[in-house]
Amino acid sequence: MSNITDFSINSLQGKAVDLADFKGKVILIVNTASKCGFTPQYAGLQALHEKYQDQGLVVMACPCNQFGHQEPGDADTIANECLVNYGVDFLVTEKIDVNGDNSHPLFKYLREECSGLLGNKIKWNFTKFLVDKNGHAVERFAPTTKPQDLEKSIERYLSA
Repeated sequence: MSNITDFSINSLQGKAVDLADFKGKVILIVNTASKCGFTPQYAGLQALHEKYQDQGLVVMACPCNQFGHQEPGDADTIANECLVNYGVDFLVTEKIDVNGDNSHPLFKYLREECSGLLGNKIKWNFTKFLVDKNGHAVERFAPTTKPQDLEKSIERYLSA
């Protein structure tokens, strides 16, 4: 697979999401966790979603329990954490693995396209990937990078 539009992933509610539906949009994909020190970044991700969704940004959170077991809950627990605590109304996917043999194919692709400090591995929760309108993973951001610090990159790819 050579493009993000070749993948699908289930939503938190278990419905298939075909990423081909996002062709022509900029996508911000983040592996998330509800019990992490970076969890307050959900508020920043929601702010990006509200500011840029009408210009073509799709924010996608992918809950993952691989780092410090910081996403232990089921789908209902995750949904409540996101909505009640952070007012999230962007796409949240099913809980997935982002590293290892059981890694979701989407994250295998993202890791290969945009390696990071640990090479082909995800270091921690809230690693962020930016995908351009053509479906190519173009930038990777560390967990410590705040969502608002992505605005220049998002604007550049939205206007491309």
